[in-house]
Amino acid sequence: MSSNPVAETVASLLPRAKAELTELVAFKSVADFAQFPKSESEGAANWIADALRAEDFVDVAVLDTPDGTQSVYGYLPGPEGAKTVLLYAHYDVQPPLDEAGWDTPPFELTERDGRWYGRGTADCKGGAIMHLLALRALKANGGIPVHVKVIVEGSEEQGTGGLERYAEQHPELLEADTIVIGDAGNFRVGLPTVTTTLRGMTLVRVQIDTLAGNLHSGQFGGAAPDALGSLIRVLDSLRAEDGSTTIEGLDATAQWDGLEYTEEQFRKDAKVLDGVGLIGDGSVADRIWARPAVTVLGIDCPPVVGATPSVQSSARALISLRVPPGVDSAEATKLLQAHIEAHTPWGARVSTEQIGQGQPFRADPSSPAYRAMADAMAVAYPGETMQYAGQGGTIPLCNTLAGLYPKAEILLIGLSEPEAQIHAVNESVSPEELERLSVTEALFLRNYAAG
Repeated sequence: MSSNPVAETVASLLPRAKAELTELVAFKSVADFAQFPKSESEGAANWIADALRAEDFVDVAVLDTPDGTQSVYGYLPGPEGAKTVLLYAHYDVQPPLDEAGWDTPPFELTERDGRWYGRGTADCKGGAIMHLLALRALKANGGIPVHVKVIVEGSEEQGTGGLERYAEQHPELLEADTIVIGDAGNFRVGLPTVTTTLRGMTLVRVQIDTLAGNLHSGQFGGAAPDALGSLIRVLDSLRAEDGSTTIEGLDATAQWDGLEYTEEQFRKDAKVLDGVGLIGDGSVADRIWARPAVTVLGIDCPPVVGATPSVQSSARALISLRVPPGVDSAEATKLLQAHIEAHTPWGARVSTEQIGQGQPFRADPSSPAYRAMADAMAVAYPGETMQYAGQGGTIPLCNTLAGLYPKAEILLIGLSEPEAQIHAVNESVSPEELERLSVTEALFLRNYAAG
C-alpha cells in the first residue's frame, strides 16, 4: 500500500484492532436463544455501545428491536452542513456448527498462517472493527468530514427482521445521504470489489400426506402411496437434468454483466470434489448472481439407522429459493408454491408454508458515492481497479433502507472474501484486508465529503 498518513495510522492501530476483535469474537452472540444465552448477545451489544462512546459518539443507544434482539446505534456529528453517512455492520454470528471440525476454538481469535480465525472475524464483527479503524484514522488526520451514524445489528444471521421493523417504525433514525454496508467482501483477497446486486430469498416448508399412518412395506408397498416418494418426486421437479432451477414461470436465463468468475476459481473456492461437475448452465456468474437457485435445506424422514420397513404416510422438506435482482420475492414464492402443488404426484395432499423472505437488491454504480469509493480503493489497493460483483446471499435490510431513503446511495463492501469461509468451520479474516478496507473507508469518507 502506498504510504500516506491515513494508511500509516491504520497500520499503527492494527494491533489494537486485533485485541478488540479478540474481545468481540469471545461473545457467543448467536441470536438463537434456544441454543445460546441471550446474555452473550447482550454482552456484545454493550461492547459495541461502549466502543462508540469511547469515540465520542452521542445518542448511543442499545435498541430493543421487535424480534427480541438488540441493535446498537450511535451518532457522531461532523462539520456544519456536511453530508451524513450511515455505517452498518452486525455483531450476531452463525452458530459454530460442529465445534470438533474447527482447528481452534470458534470463539477464541487465533492467528495462524497470516489469518485471524474465529466465528465472526469476517462476518461481521470484523466489519464493526473496520468502521472503528476508519474513523480513528480520520480523527488522527484532520478530523471526520461528514456526520456519521453507525448501526450494528443483532439478528442479521437469523433473518428475523428486527432492525428492518425498527427502522420502519423510526424512519428518521437511519436517514443518511449514503449508506455503507460493511457485510460483503472482495471477489478475492487483494482485488477491491463493491457488491452491486444481492439475490433475494424465500423459505418454504412443504408437507405431503398420503396415509392415515405408516404401513408395512411388504403388505402394502407397491399400491399404497408413499409420502416420502412423493416428496422426492416433487423436489426432483425443481431442477433440470443439468441441475438448473426450473420453476414454472420463473425466468432462469438472465446474464451477469460485470466481473466474471471462472469455473476453475469457483471449484477452488467452493471446494468441489475432484470429478464432481458443477450444476446449471451459463457462466458461473450468471448462475450465482443473476439467476434463481433452489436448494433443499432439510427433509423430515426416518434416519437410516433405526428405519423400519414401512411405507411413509407423511414427509416434510424445507426449501430455499434464491431470487435474482429484478424479481419480486413474493411473486417468486407464489410460483414456487404453485409448482410444488402442480408436481405433487398421485393426488397426495400437499401444503406449503412460507417461513422467511427477503427481497433482492440492485445498486446504481454510476452515482457520486461509487466514484468516491473507486478513487479510495485505487489508493488502498495500488495497481488495482474497483470491480463490481454480485452476491448470491441476501441482506434484507438493504431493501428496507432503499425503500425508506430512496435518494440514499448504498454501497456494499466488507471482509467476507472466499478464503474467509463465512458460515463454515474455520472462519477467518485477512488482517491485510482489514487494513486495506479500513483505509478505503476512511479515504472514501474524505472523498465523498469533498465531492
